[in-house]
Amino acid sequence: MRPATATAAAVTTILGVGAAAVAAGRYASDAALKVPSGRPFPGDRRLTVHSTAAGQVTLTRSFAALRPGTYGLVGHGVHAVVGPVIEQAGHGADTVVRRLERVVHGTLEPGAKVRMTPELYSGDPGSALGLDFKEVEIPGELGVLPAWFVPAPRDVWVITVHGLGTSRAHPMNLMGFLNAQQLPVLDLAYRGDTGAPRPTDGLGHLGESEWRDLDAAIRYAMRYGAESVIVHGWSTGASMALHAAVNSPLRDRISGLVLDSPVLDWRATLRALAAARGVPAALAPLAVRAAQGRAGLHGARLLDTSLPAALHAPTLIFHGPDDTLAPWAASEALARLRPGLVALHSVPQAPHAAMWNAGPARYEEALRRFLTPLM
Repeated sequence: MRPATATAAAVTTILGVGAAAVAAGRYASDAALKVPSGRPFPGDRRLTVHSTAAGQVTLTRSFAALRPGTYGLVGHGVHAVVGPVIEQAGHGADTVVRRLERVVHGTLEPGAKVRMTPELYSGDPGSALGLDFKEVEIPGELGVLPAWFVPAPRDVWVITVHGLGTSRAHPMNLMGFLNAQQLPVLDLAYRGDTGAPRPTDGLGHLGESEWRDLDAAIRYAMRYGAESVIVHGWSTGASMALHAAVNSPLRDRISGLVLDSPVLDWRATLRALAAARGVPAALAPLAVRAAQGRAGLHGARLLDTSLPAALHAPTLIFHGPDDTLAPWAASEALARLRPGLVALHSVPQAPHAAMWNAGPARYEEALRRFLTPLM
């Protein structure tokens, strides 16, 4: 082959490989960043309903089906709530029996395919919990943000912010508890959620842009009577809370943070999201680089920025070592960096953003102790 021809062929090959890498990175980053509200958690295994009886349901045996605690069970046309495993029940080699708390709607038929979710309720705070509430509209950076407001006597409001794979129905798990503490609750739907504006690039940013919608909710709370706010966020909602606590012009009005499974290391979470959606491990570095370029994610983890030093709001973290999407070690590091300000409540055997589900009574007691001096 003549030198000029060989050079042209080599350049063409390099360009072809480069184009393929760009395309692969874009595909991998799409798998990680395009996570519609309410979509199943990545990697959640579908279970088969084998049978039901009075107060119990038999499911395919798996790590998910054996989790301790209380979870939603959702499938096509059905939403139920299951409690702990019934140890006294007769379990088959490939099945597990859990307590069936209630069927919210639909019917659990043998053979139905279902998945476990941290969301116990559907509908709204009125239909699901019998709470007085209002549908409110919050002016946001990209447009109007819908929210549920549950009134209560105190002038400290709790703003709740859901995370990956869930919707604003997720914080309803705690609304009854918060209402019993006489705390008003503002439950936010933010960019990308049903009824909220679509992100301009169509991508989720793991809290790095979404926090500005939380900032809008804080402004709304101040305008309508709150003296201060406590932000309770799950997953990327917890990351939004941290960004707001450091960057919001109203950060001094944030009197406390409650973080459930916070995403503190976006690279690790991107890799986990991509892998859970079937992206080959070899493409994970491309996914991270593509996501950084497309979504404008910062090069550093939250812990590598000024956040630990700039954080001044008392903070309670619920997190566990079994979280495969947001590394627990990052929460442990944040608590170690700010002793006396950040408390870590470890929850074993709980999947991402389901720390309450693993032990509702323990979670609520730790939360009550944290909230009492902030009221």
